[in-house]
Amino acid sequence: MSAGGWSTKIHAAVDALGNPLRIMLTVGQRGDATQALGLVEGYRAGAVLADRGYDSDAFLGYVRDSGAEAVIPSKKNRLQQRQIDKNLYRDRNKVERFFSKLKAFRRVATRYEKTAGSFAGFVFLAAAMILLH
Repeated sequence: MSAGGWSTKIHAAVDALGNPLRIMLTVGQRGDATQALGLVEGYRAGAVLADRGYDSDAFLGYVRDSGAEAVIPSKKNRLQQRQIDKNLYRDRNKVERFFSKLKAFRRVATRYEKTAGSFAGFVFLAAAMILLH
């Protein structure tokens, strides 16, 4: 690995209680929206809450077609900004709290593992421990 480093981005979907449902890992430079569909596919939800990194026409269409409400702020470069339910959007902190718990595991926070497979395994193990706690 070079000094510029390789980074790994952890994408997660959590339920209304903040319990992990699905976790995906990508290279750090990949955009969030590329993983959005994979995170929620197969789940039924009344609302899908995400940060603006997941704002894409394709994902918004999928959420709408599934019958869920998309509570995703518009990217700043969108010509037409969407209004969202700000009270409902506050619940997005549940995924942030999950990430905080996940990064309490030092091996996850520092990406101690050398290979992507080992790192993914430890992320999944840490998520299972969080779920069981």
